[in-house]
Amino acid sequence: MKKKLLSLLLILMMTVTAAGCGETQKSSDSSSSEPSATEEGTEAKPETTDRSDEESTDTADDFHIGIVTGSISQSEDDRRGAEAFQQKYGEDRVTLAIYPDNFAEELDTTVQTIVNLAEDPDMKAIIVNQAVDGTTEAFRQIKKNRPDILCIAGEVYEDFSEISPVSDLVVCSDFVARGYLLIRAAHELGCDTFVHISFPRHMSYETVARRVNIMKAACKEFGIKFKTETAPDPTTDAGVPGAQSFIRKAVPKWVKKYGQKSAYFCTNDAHTEPLISGLLECGGYFIEADLPSPLLGYPGALDLDLTRETGDFGKILAKVEDAIVEKGGAGRFGTWAYSCGYALSAGLAEHAVNVIIGKSKLDDINDLAGDFGVFSPGAEWNGSRYTDAGTGEKIDNTFLVYQDTYILGDPGYYTGSTKVKVPEKYFKIK
Repeated sequence: MKKKLLSLLLILMMTVTAAGCGETQKSSDSSSSEPSATEEGTEAKPETTDRSDEESTDTADDFHIGIVTGSISQSEDDRRGAEAFQQKYGEDRVTLAIYPDNFAEELDTTVQTIVNLAEDPDMKAIIVNQAVDGTTEAFRQIKKNRPDILCIAGEVYEDFSEISPVSDLVVCSDFVARGYLLIRAAHELGCDTFVHISFPRHMSYETVARRVNIMKAACKEFGIKFKTETAPDPTTDAGVPGAQSFIRKAVPKWVKKYGQKSAYFCTNDAHTEPLISGLLECGGYFIEADLPSPLLGYPGALDLDLTRETGDFGKILAKVEDAIVEKGGAGRFGTWAYSCGYALSAGLAEHAVNVIIGKSKLDDINDLAGDFGVFSPGAEWNGSRYTDAGTGEKIDNTFLVYQDTYILGDPGYYTGSTKVKVPEKYFKIK
């Protein structure tokens, strides 16, 4: 009965959300004007039109799309999104590639993996998600020889000042707004400490470092203690097994050190599963992952077989929620209803197709959200153009997006994060 009720509630919520988003006014020309502001520091909420019934596949026969992601072990959601897009359009038109797990040490291989896709004379768009080190150089080489190819970066690792000029479009999860919203959610859940887990390589990235500073400022505003912990980098000699083993052993010590009302956040996907597992056993909170998804960390931590639910995020979320409640984690764990990595891989590729065939404008955030809606129907998104904290200027081809946060419980609930007014001062923190 509980599962049926949850399913009905999800269906009703998706229906209402889709109807509300359909009323969002689109920009008439995003190249000359931006979406109208609805609140200080954010832009108009993108509409989430579901375009899955549009037969764009019939007009895509004459060109190919390439998608580069991490491996299943490092970035499963990214890869699954690419596979879903390939399944829709066919292997003859969509080519998938994987960059090395230790991409930081195999930079030349990473660059060549991306560049190789441009050798196909029919290739018209290449999407890299996550856009790890080497993506900028790869795009630079591609543009030199094939300026006709759309180069699209998702969840970038390199500085925007470097990758945006050589890309046609850059889209990331909103590390600025989410830096504030994660702390706000922790405060609403009654947490008194927020623990940030990372390692030097990630902390060297502009996006991660800036988000940490935003989190610190938000913690000060909400009266929460901000703490940091360092964990092994999975791309080094420790590898994924070593990094995960470290987290498993560390969580009990951390919870003992910071208390049951402490919330935890890690910057690496591989750390997520053992972190969730440990917090379920020891106490503590997990608001959402760095790249939120009910498929990231939860299936392994909960020992769930989601084979039958593959591709159905409503059923996936319900099954994950039931398991969380059964293990006593209700109200302490959260996620996005649809995977961030999955939506970026598939949604950016869908956007590329619609841009090529003239159904979408490349830098229109409403068109972008509508194309995301093909693979996340009913999801509520918000976002804005990226603002350079140093100059205060927005970058026309670079967007930050996020979904509403869902807290798993009995019943679960959305925090309403996409409707929260993020104070303007947080967009100026460097």
